[in-house]
Amino acid sequence: QVQLVESGGGLVQAGGSLRLSCAASGRTFSSSAMGWFRQVPGKEREFVAGIAVSILWTFYADSVKGRFTISRDNAKNTVYLQMNSLKPEDTAVYYCAADPPGGSAFSVPKRIDEYDYWGQGTQVTVSS
Repeated sequence: QVQLVESGGGLVQAGGSLRLSCAASGRTFSSSAMGWFRQVPGKEREFVAGIAVSILWTFYADSVKGRFTISRDNAKNTVYLQMNSLKPEDTAVYYCAADPPGGSAFSVPKRIDEYDYWGQGTQVTVSS
C-alpha cells in the first residue's frame, strides 16, 4: 500500500510561483511512475505532468509546458511540481498519483485509470 501526502499549495498572485511536494510512504516509490493532476469543481480531473521511474523521462500537458517542472527525489520518497508564471486558470486542487510499481522505466502514464494511488489534494489559488 502506498500513501501520498501533498503539501505546498496556497494563494499566489498571477505571475508568481509555488512548489508542490508529494511525500510517499512505502518501499516501492522508486519503481513507480508519478504524476500530478488537477481538478476544478464541475470539471474532470486532468493530467498536468508525469515523471517515469527513470527521472530522465517527463511529460507535460500543453497548458503547463515551459512553466511547470516535475522532479523526484527517490532518497526522500518525494515528487515535486515547481510551478512558475502561474495564471488564474491554474487555480485547482492538485493531486499527486502513483502508478503500480514494476512498469516500464521509461513510461509516463497520462490517464487517470493508469494510477492506483492518490493523495488527498492541495488547493492552489492564483489571483489576477
